[in-house]
Amino acid sequence: MTSNQTVNQRTNTFISLVRQSLNSEQQDYTTGSIRKAVILLAIPMMLEMCLESVFAVVDIFFVSHLGKHATSIVGLTESVITIVYSLAIGISMAATAMVARRVGEKNTAAASKAGMQSMLIALSLTIAISVPGFIFSEELLLWMGAEPAAVASGKSYTRIIMGGSLVIMLLFLLNGIFRGAGDAMMAMKSLWLANICNIILCPLLIRGLGPIPAFGITGAAMATTIGRGIGVCYQLYHLFNGKRLVKFVWKHLAPDWFIIRSIIDIAWPATLQFIIGSGSWIVLAMLVAHTGHSDASAGYQIAIRLVMFFLLPAWGLSNAAATLVGQNLGALQPQRAEESVIKTAKYNALFMLAVSLILLIFTPLIVASFTKEKVVADYAVLATRIISAGYLFYGVGMVMANAFNGAGDTRTPTVINFFGFWFLQIPLAYALAIPFGFGPTGVFVAIPVAETAISIAAFIVFKKGRWKMKKV
Repeated sequence: MTSNQTVNQRTNTFISLVRQSLNSEQQDYTTGSIRKAVILLAIPMMLEMCLESVFAVVDIFFVSHLGKHATSIVGLTESVITIVYSLAIGISMAATAMVARRVGEKNTAAASKAGMQSMLIALSLTIAISVPGFIFSEELLLWMGAEPAAVASGKSYTRIIMGGSLVIMLLFLLNGIFRGAGDAMMAMKSLWLANICNIILCPLLIRGLGPIPAFGITGAAMATTIGRGIGVCYQLYHLFNGKRLVKFVWKHLAPDWFIIRSIIDIAWPATLQFIIGSGSWIVLAMLVAHTGHSDASAGYQIAIRLVMFFLLPAWGLSNAAATLVGQNLGALQPQRAEESVIKTAKYNALFMLAVSLILLIFTPLIVASFTKEKVVADYAVLATRIISAGYLFYGVGMVMANAFNGAGDTRTPTVINFFGFWFLQIPLAYALAIPFGFGPTGVFVAIPVAETAISIAAFIVFKKGRWKMKKV
């Protein structure tokens, strides 16, 4: 066989796998080629997160043209709403672990019931968060360091986002259930629908068109909430119509305290894990705002959106590890679970290495599309380049974290995050920014340093293998 024939054969094989990953057919990920299993899950999961990345950039693109105050308000609100994201991701991780384990055991009825019980928990928690968040939105922004002029023009944005946090919670949770079942294509479709609606509505409601009035920054919040609400309706339709592997029935919404306790036992460390990270990001955003004011804050928020644009697809790929670990542990194949994680980590590291090179070269050109204010642009370029320097380690670290979470061992990455963020990242950022006088640049440098340390620690603990013994 010639080299050209070999290349053509490999290309055809890859194209065939791509088609298979997008055809919505149920797959058994506990047998056969591990490489094939990773690719079948990773492609829709990466595509799912790609459009999330596109929306984040589109959103900040339109908002940034409203001025630095609007950009700062959106960024600070995102820092606060990450608490809701942390709860949503934490509960979805628990749902993914339980659903994947039951699917691996071939017990789909128990998987469906676990999904419904996790939704009951999510509904209760969201009510407790969204009401005070809506009422005290102005106080939150002032506490975060927003300038009074920015708060006056943007507090309605924060109120709508906080008041509509239920759709954020459900969108993430229900997609976690789909991923646990190995139904990555449905998770992708749900998020794509939500974000396509966001992208269409965002410019319409911000700028107005014909009979549609211009709502400014408030329109951005309206577009986000409406779009995600449409995505949640789509998810619920497919979970209740009885045609997916996980089938919701109303009787499973009655509390089952044994399952609820099991979900909470996995979810609270997972939630704390992301709250620890989110809390650190809030402190960093405050340090940037206090040391560099609105110019640095606006530049930092643009940089974070650009960084997340590339991190989210990598997070999507790393989600494959959670599904593969959960299902293979359920099928009593711990060695296959470990091999799946290592292969996923290799793919993610290569992807992130390529991305870091792209950002190193093209960041000034990309940032120029978001702002014409030179000081803001300079901060954005500097932050993006510094933060993206640790991309390769981010890629490995997020796979390790998802592997632990997929096994139901949510406490291990929580402990690693606690020490990495609160005993390294925050003290280092503060020391560099204020005592050493580097200002916002010191905060930027602390991010890749801490993330690299966290990734190395997670890999060392993963190789010890205690996660394989976790019972779910």
